[in-house]
This record gives sequence, C-alpha cells and structure tokens, in this order.
Amino acid sequence: MRQKITVVGAGNVGANVALRIADKELADVVLVDVVEGVPQGKGLDLLQSGPVQGYDVTVVGANDYELTANSDITIMTAGFPRKPGMSRDDLLLANYDVVRIAIEQVARHSPNCILIVVTNPLDAMAQAAYWVSKFPKNRVVGMAGVLDSARFRTFIAQELKVSVENVTAVVMGGHGDTMVPLVRLSGVSGIPLTELMDQATIDRIVTRTRNGGAEIVKYLKTGSAYYAPSAAAVEMAESILKDKKKVLPCAALLEGEYGIHGLFVGVPVKLGAGGIEQIYEIKLTSEEQAMLKKSADSVAELVAVLKQKQ
Repeated sequence: MRQKITVVGAGNVGANVALRIADKELADVVLVDVVEGVPQGKGLDLLQSGPVQGYDVTVVGANDYELTANSDITIMTAGFPRKPGMSRDDLLLANYDVVRIAIEQVARHSPNCILIVVTNPLDAMAQAAYWVSKFPKNRVVGMAGVLDSARFRTFIAQELKVSVENVTAVVMGGHGDTMVPLVRLSGVSGIPLTELMDQATIDRIVTRTRNGGAEIVKYLKTGSAYYAPSAAAVEMAESILKDKKKVLPCAALLEGEYGIHGLFVGVPVKLGAGGIEQIYEIKLTSEEQAMLKKSADSVAELVAVLKQKQ
C-alpha cells in the first residue's frame, strides 16, 4: 500500500514540498489549492519530471479534497506570505481563515492523518489546526525549530568555515523574533560554540537567526522563504513516514512542560509513526527559561486573539 501526503497550498512552499517528497520517493502527493488550474498544472509538471529524475510516485493537483482521502500526512502550507515590513503576527487573522477552512476539509477526508503546519504565524496556526481538527495532540505538529536551527547552523558553518554537517544547534520557542537559540547546547563535532567564537560573534549570529525570515523577505520583496521551509517540512514528514524517530525542534502542544500550559511552542520532540512520540524537557538556565517564557507569552497573545474568533 503506497503512502499518501496531501500538500495544502500550491504556492512556492507547497510546490517545493511536493517536489522534495517526489525526489525522495516518500509518498504519492496530492497538491490542493483554491486557485483553479494551478495545482493541476504544477502537479502535472512534477509528474512529468519523474522519468528524468527517476522517481516513481504520482503527483496530482486538485481544487477540492476528494483525492486527498485517507492521506497519511497533511502538510499545511497555504496562506498569505509576508511582505517587507510585515511581521509574522500581521498575518494572523487572514491566515486563520485559510487554515480553518482547509483543516475542516482535511479532518473530514483524512481523520487519521498527521498534520504538519507550516503556515505563519506558525505557533498560532498550529494551535488553530489543533482546535479545528480536534486531533489528539501527538498528531498536530508545527514546523518551526527545524527551519530556525537550519538557519543557525548555516550561519555558524559560514562563520567558522566548516561543514554544516558537523554543526549542531538547538532553537526553541516561538517561530518569530522571540525564538530562543540555545548557544550552550550548540557546537561543532561536540566542541561547544563558546570555545570556537567570541560572545560578540555569537550574539551577531543569534540576531541574524532570529531575523532569518525577515532578511529573505527584504530581498524578495514580494514573498517569503520557501526552499529551506519546504526542506524542513519534508524532513519532518520523512521521520514520521519512515518511523525514523528523529529528535527535532518542532512546535508541540505543551501541557506543563517548561512551565507552559496549553500552547504550541517550539521544543525538541521525537517524531515517529505516531507523530510526536516524546517531548524532551531540557533543564534550562534561569536566563534561557526567561527567554522561553517571553517567547511563549508572545504566542499566547496571538492565541488569545484567535480565541475571540472561535
């Protein structure tokens, strides 16, 4: 029985998610979008790449959810992208409606799937998907820290002129300007970051990581990042489908962990066939805990606005 992934949104992120899934031969793909012809055209184009790239999966596009029935995973990418000067939070209400309508359909047609949410503002949209789907908390996960830690690792590798494969980094908290890169737990081949660069350099890289999305938006002007976000979402999907049990920083519903209750916040989790199979509670310093609380508080403000819309 071949596995199936639904990708909601056939824009830059969604189309690249579909391409990466096909390239890895992870599953058949259904690309869904409200714009007539766009998912069908992109799906057909991706399908016709198969003989050249050597992948043997089907990729189809649709404007409704009939073909998505019984998907194993749904990756939610649809929504309005950021424009220069916009914060992720500015997108809140516009994208809440997009997520609500899509997730209602997803839950109806694939009641047993695992939801990976990519739409911004990420943590609040994961919360909305959890409310609307009524899925158990282990089957709703937000793509946050995988992307943020990839950016952190990239900047560290650039600075030290080492392979990104040797760089490990942990980023927690909300997917936004208040994210918490854990410098203490980041390094290169086991060597702590603090032994490889001075504090001023670390601070500069941390700041650039926090503003990683905004930096790309500033360059693109009419959109936001999509290559790295799609790669991050597919790494999560692969860990779930192959039951790899990778430990990745993702937005998960916390119910007391780290002193946070009833909020989706980025923390290290184990991703396997059951979705979020474990949340790892790292012992934080008082400074790190304070930063994480500040980040969670900013997520809570957004969630409070969404509650009024319910």
